[in-house]
Amino acid sequence: MAVTIAELVVADPPEAWREAGFAVDADGTCRVGSVRIRLVGREQGKGIVGWSLRGLPDAVRSGEVDGVPTTRSTAEPTGQTEPHPNGVTHIDHVVLLSPDLDRTRRALEALGLDVRRERAGELGGMPMRQLFLRLGEVILEVVGAPDTAGQGPSSLWGLTHTVADVDAAAALLGERTSRVKDAVQPGRRITTLRHRDLGMSVRTALISPHVRRDPA
Repeated sequence: MAVTIAELVVADPPEAWREAGFAVDADGTCRVGSVRIRLVGREQGKGIVGWSLRGLPDAVRSGEVDGVPTTRSTAEPTGQTEPHPNGVTHIDHVVLLSPDLDRTRRALEALGLDVRRERAGELGGMPMRQLFLRLGEVILEVVGAPDTAGQGPSSLWGLTHTVADVDAAAALLGERTSRVKDAVQPGRRITTLRHRDLGMSVRTALISPHVRRDPA
């Protein structure tokens, strides 16, 4: 069984996500595609404070993965139950920040995950490297400085959601989003939420769907 994300635990109040155009149940649950997002409020901290994974090898116990609080899930995926007003359909990718890419890579490979692609780039004028892994419908993007072995845990840093119509989503949220622009991925467009203005602690972006290319 492939490793997939069952749940993300986010230390935000449900009202903030409703303000951002997400449908949130009365119990503070927001389901995006096959992933359940549990909004637990500021009492638990800030940002994404943990996750639950399906398909973990038997030898892997609940606790943490490279410093990220992790629990094992046996729940079957149920899928998104209602449309979101902002048009979000599923999570495109989750960003994980690593102080030591080699260490994080080993921890993820111990789960049975494979690095599908690597990319060199810059962040704030400093060199960085990105590793891309697939967890079901969600891409895990691991970001860190190359050739650096820092201390401390990795952390789940941000979310990018696929949205049916990025221009409509930006119009709905108005000044609480950045200008829609071309994404790094060819043929896609992206806008970033001004998450603090919405009362969110998770860095969040909305991106247009993948472009389907006709076979040559």
